[in-house]
Amino acid sequence: MTNMNEHMFSARDLRALIIPLIADSLLSILIGMADTIMVSGCGEAAVSGVSLVDTISNLLITVFSAFATGGAVVVSQYLGHGDNDKAKESAKNLIYISIIISVIMTAVILPIRSSIIDLLFGAIEPEVKGYTDDYFVPILISYPFLAIYSGLTALSRSERKSFRTMMVSLLMNAINIGGNAILIYAVGLGPRGAGIASLLSRVAGCLVMFIMMMNPKEALNIRGITKGPFSPYLISRMLRIGIPSGLEGAAFHIGKIMVQSLIASLGTSAIAINAVTGNFNAYANITGNGINLAMITIIGQCRGQDNIRDVKYYTKLLMALSLSTTVLICLPLLIATPAVIGFYGLEESSLAEAVPMCRLCLVMCFSLWPFAFTLPNMLKAVGDVRFILLASFSSMWICRVGGAYLMVRAFGMGVEAIWYAMYIDWALRGILYLQRVIRGKWITHRVI
Repeated sequence: MTNMNEHMFSARDLRALIIPLIADSLLSILIGMADTIMVSGCGEAAVSGVSLVDTISNLLITVFSAFATGGAVVVSQYLGHGDNDKAKESAKNLIYISIIISVIMTAVILPIRSSIIDLLFGAIEPEVKGYTDDYFVPILISYPFLAIYSGLTALSRSERKSFRTMMVSLLMNAINIGGNAILIYAVGLGPRGAGIASLLSRVAGCLVMFIMMMNPKEALNIRGITKGPFSPYLISRMLRIGIPSGLEGAAFHIGKIMVQSLIASLGTSAIAINAVTGNFNAYANITGNGINLAMITIIGQCRGQDNIRDVKYYTKLLMALSLSTTVLICLPLLIATPAVIGFYGLEESSLAEAVPMCRLCLVMCFSLWPFAFTLPNMLKAVGDVRFILLASFSSMWICRVGGAYLMVRAFGMGVEAIWYAMYIDWALRGILYLQRVIRGKWITHRVI
């Protein structure tokens, strides 16, 4: 145990972990953002096609991330407990899960991708439909590589080696943006070129991380991964976190897809405006997403050591950091909103509608988002995932989905209603999670 006057992580430890994760979060967002911005030269239909595929893709990526989170929680708690052998064995089993789930998903979805688009988004314009298929194929092929990469980066974060994941993200962005420039503009492949560039970047990231984690000097090295052991016990521990997290994320994104189909019914302009507002949401939460990842490692290791005092201390510290850094990002963006939106190539009428929507989004991000999305990572790290599933599922379907359909169908509102419903969802989640943390019932939950 740590001395009562000390904490498990020094200020230097926190900087070394969190700063690269924030940069990594920025770089990860840039991959998807680069696709949207760089295809904007092909017109609003291309932007809309990429946006619709990204909506589906984010659902599947959430599943990979959920299992990576489950693995990271188990590994971090074993490391905090001092059981390095179990931590290393858990690392291998995380990769097994990632490979199995992602290959099955790709094999099932690839042949029926067009039917999925029709089912989810209905009668979209033929030009938009063509662009969605062009972009979707290479994105689907990239999933196994992305899933393995997600698992390997989760292991690196558990080792507190977040600088490495930042550098690999930088490499992936260079490949993605360079590939976009060549394949979209020079070769003229449009959204298909954007998808191929994303595929190449994910293959590269996966291979680089795999080579690094094969190093025998790594605390969580995966040498001998083809020989096992395949441990049902350890996998069950990961699934106790991963399945509820995956269901929560899946419900979240299924709701988003249902809302996206509602947006699609409002026309191509509404789809494009929603995509741009979504990017502003991503900009605003760059630091928050990095802190979310750090919280899994920090709180997980504290809980593995049964250090409840530090669990509480770092929860308060990281929440304060998430709130303050989000404000620092949002305030300049509030001023620069029209200039930033100008990069997306929207028509004049769409631009006028997008500016106030993006500005309101920024305000909600620094006032509500950290409570709705940073705080639950503390609960995940200590194993209190069933409450998160129940709270997020209820809030998502009642507020975001139900509220959006009510405002659009019953009250005749436009794309702005989608975001109003989402902010109500954020507020309710934040209240539920804050109440759970304060009451302290999470102390009774154990993972290992």
